Amino acid sequence: MKKQLLFLFLLSVLTCELQAQFTRYVVRLKNKGGTPFTFSNPQAYLAQRSIDRRTRYGIVIDSTDLPVTPSYITQISNVPNVTILNVSKWLNSVSILTSDAGAVTTISGFAFVQSVSGLAARPDAGGQTMRNKFATEEIIGPLPLPERTEDINADFFNYGTGSYNEIHLHQGEFLHNIGLRGQGMQVAVLDGGFQNYTTLDAFDSVNTNGQILSTWDFVSRHASVAEDHPHGMQCLSTIAANIPGQFIGKAPKASFHLFRTEDVASEYPIEEHNWVCGAERADSIGSDIISSSLGYFDFDNPVFNYTYANMNGNTTMAAIGADLAAKKGLIVFNSVGNEGGSSWHFLATPSDGDSVVAVGAVSVLGTVGGFSSYGPSADGQVKPDMASVGVAAMIQTTSNTVATGNGTSFACPNMAGLGTCLWQGFPEYNNIKIIRALQLAGHKSAAPDDRVGYGIPNMKTAFSILLAEYATSSSSVTGCRVTVSWNSKDIAAMKYEIERKAPGETGFTKIGELSPQAGVLLANRSYQFNNDLTSGSTGIFSYRIRQIIDTTAAGFYAAYIDTTTINISTGCIVTGTPNPDPTKEMVLVQPNPVSGSNVTLVVETPYAIDRMPVAIHDGKGRLVMQLNFTKGTGKKTFDLNISRLSKGKYYITVYNSQKSIGTAELIRL
Repeated sequence: MKKQLLFLFLLSVLTCELQAQFTRYVVRLKNKGGTPFTFSNPQAYLAQRSIDRRTRYGIVIDSTDLPVTPSYITQISNVPNVTILNVSKWLNSVSILTSDAGAVTTISGFAFVQSVSGLAARPDAGGQTMRNKFATEEIIGPLPLPERTEDINADFFNYGTGSYNEIHLHQGEFLHNIGLRGQGMQVAVLDGGFQNYTTLDAFDSVNTNGQILSTWDFVSRHASVAEDHPHGMQCLSTIAANIPGQFIGKAPKASFHLFRTEDVASEYPIEEHNWVCGAERADSIGSDIISSSLGYFDFDNPVFNYTYANMNGNTTMAAIGADLAAKKGLIVFNSVGNEGGSSWHFLATPSDGDSVVAVGAVSVLGTVGGFSSYGPSADGQVKPDMASVGVAAMIQTTSNTVATGNGTSFACPNMAGLGTCLWQGFPEYNNIKIIRALQLAGHKSAAPDDRVGYGIPNMKTAFSILLAEYATSSSSVTGCRVTVSWNSKDIAAMKYEIERKAPGETGFTKIGELSPQAGVLLANRSYQFNNDLTSGSTGIFSYRIRQIIDTTAAGFYAAYIDTTTINISTGCIVTGTPNPDPTKEMVLVQPNPVSGSNVTLVVETPYAIDRMPVAIHDGKGRLVMQLNFTKGTGKKTFDLNISRLSKGKYYITVYNSQKSIGTAELIRL
């Protein structure tokens, strides 16, 4: 009996000692019984913008959307010596602060409580520790970068050399140039603080224009986030900066919610709980994007440490919360981690979430940062999903200068900003379709790896993928006139080419062009093109639409957006109605196809051209030759030596300075 009493005494002492390690706990609840909230009245707990997102993408409001039962929170907060920290409706849990073991026992005894678990120890005196969470992301001096040679007047923003090199890695300036700069989009940034963001030059525009919509500190539980760590401010600058000629962010016209979820002074699972609470708020107030440069795998108390096997997207609080955010329709971008050179080596949570976009770090030349964490996730997902600039990435400093820094922390918001602009152009599509377009646009999409995943996304390619998904076409016939109708998204600087494959032909031939209706902002527009056939024509005629989304000589890019067919079963009869000439300009190459080394380019315009660049692209859109000519009014021929071109299909585009006036297809045999 004495031995048993001694054992029970020692067990009691040990339990008290273990409890003494913690002052912050998570209280997990069994249900949401007795809640006054209902599915039929979501306005009571979701902003209209959040409800609209669910409606647009067919997302059902479920029990995770309902707030935690208020009476449960009241009963917990009424326990002496207990302070409520944060409440998570997704996890149906409450984080609390208490040093009273009796209070923990009392709460554990409530019928609605599932469990009470320690999450963190008492904060150190002064709120600081020896840990430096962002040790690998210290600011470094500017690195030598190749000088920009392009005409700065060609782009909407004057980026400056550094910013241009960053965004040009993704061809992201294209999005800005067609009006996609983040307007109307909301980005929630979850981090450890946004020191001095209210006074630094990079944020002049967002502060003046009221683009900071809300702030909240989940660590200290107040609204101000400007007095804490600068890491979040630096990450925010990669998206929001607007210093013309020096530093332009990737979505400088977006609006932002700034949430401090990270306690930089320590590392405990309570920060994961904070992270989920921040993601919930981002959803509830109507955010579109979450950018989070945070990750968890080791803690100040090793009892909480994760193993690589835990990085399976389904185990940690942060991963569960991140995937729930995706389920609610948000795109979650998260840095993959900076452990590529450490013994841990792998990604950190929540980047392991199966619906989370984990972002690795590369330089402006596409070289992978050695510090960037490796994938895959423990359950075999491709991780990271993609990569952006995180090696010598441009950031705002607390001393009000622009410098560079290393870290996937900066790669993440760089990618998040570009993703924001892309989604702005296609709000019809849900988060998963936008993510998939980014993946398919990566330079390693055919063979993803464990360093950059699907690769570095090309934003022109991603835009074209979504454009082809969006565009529709149809055809009808009256007499011998086929009318091709289509709708797509465009701006005035773009162009359409119509191609036809007649019965018995093996390939398509360009038969006309159309310039878009006037417009400087991307918008849906509808068009028609008439094609007159010869009398008696029969068979299946196919028409396809080629949309040139970038008509400039240096950045030419085109995509086939849709194909329509029509069957003329009996010989058609010409009605006599003339076919309107869709263009007064002509570009022709002859002979075509060609097996020799020379072709003749024929260009006809009703005006003279002082600067006439000619660009030749291969079938994959790569620029293989560029020439420059001039011409007077009328028709002129030019001899082209194509001996350096291999066999295949090419597109020869003629420009009047920067504007395309026509494209001719060339087949070299």
